[in-house]
Amino acid sequence: MKQWVKKLLDQFDIPTDNRSSDPSRPAAEHKPLEISEERATILHIIDVYNKHLIELDSQPVRRVRETLDEFAKGLLSTDPEVADKNLFRFRQFFSSYRIDEYSYMQNTFDDFKNIIWDFADQLGEDIRVEEYHELEVKTHLDQLREAVESNSIAVLKNKSREFIDSYIEIQSKKEERKTRRLDAISKNLSTVKKQLMAANQSMRQDHLTGAFNRKSFDEMTKKLMSYSQIQSHPVSMIVLDIDFFKKVNDTYGHDMGDFILKECVRILKEVCHRETDFVARVGGEEFAILLPDFRVDHAVQRAEELMGKIRKEVFLQGEHKLQFTVSMGIAEFSGKESAEQWLKRADSALYQSKNSGRNKYTVADQALKSVA
Repeated sequence: MKQWVKKLLDQFDIPTDNRSSDPSRPAAEHKPLEISEERATILHIIDVYNKHLIELDSQPVRRVRETLDEFAKGLLSTDPEVADKNLFRFRQFFSSYRIDEYSYMQNTFDDFKNIIWDFADQLGEDIRVEEYHELEVKTHLDQLREAVESNSIAVLKNKSREFIDSYIEIQSKKEERKTRRLDAISKNLSTVKKQLMAANQSMRQDHLTGAFNRKSFDEMTKKLMSYSQIQSHPVSMIVLDIDFFKKVNDTYGHDMGDFILKECVRILKEVCHRETDFVARVGGEEFAILLPDFRVDHAVQRAEELMGKIRKEVFLQGEHKLQFTVSMGIAEFSGKESAEQWLKRADSALYQSKNSGRNKYTVADQALKSVA
């Protein structure tokens, strides 16, 4: 079995042999779990998609996650008929979900357009009103010129009086309109700003936990890398997984799983509480923390504080009482690597923690910092 396939199965807490699933069988009968690369690839796609779901009205994240978990289990079936049936169902589901996902993104974009369009439309209406009144002033001015050319004192006196009265009235109303317009524009700008901020925040946050999402994490990673290179300030990253999270879902249900995810983020934010600290949910039960101006030894102190706090807490949800642990990988930005290389070093340290017993942290190999 190729290493990437074994790593994928380990991530799903699926034994690569049948020893743990049936310890009573003789050792000679223990055979490795066989899975083709094609099926493992689809399993990987399901796993990646599961970690980047969007909360849709028609497809709630929890329900989609349960459906994808069923497909993943079906792919591991030794019965070819069951596996083929699951593949067919997965194709149908994926097509339907992609349509709903596209509709959601399109509607979100339309909301942005409508916010700006309404604001531009109101400004356009104000401009048209002003143009109308400017035309009115021009008309009165033309009439005054005609009175001057008529060589009639009576006509000139009447037209002058009419022009002055109308001009004063128009200018007075213009000032009133200007005051009202500025007040309205100020209020509309405030509303538009709030709407745009709310829409932007919605696109940047994970809907379940309130942590930043993967897209925001990728953007912030690049910003902090540039900051570090320009200012020569350190920046460190902690990536972490909730240990045996799949078993929590399988044993207690997704309600408890969601509760644990939210509680985990709460603790991460309590410990990493600086305004510049950045807590993101980058996968199903995977999180990442960016710590500007922190060298690796400072990041280690944060990791120890986090692990200690999580280990001590007892989480209550309904009738259930639960404790959990996390595994971590820590890496300081070298200044010479790409965002992918930096994250890969932290991820490698995380997997070292998981493969050596979990409930611990590992500092990334410093030698990898020299990778171009």
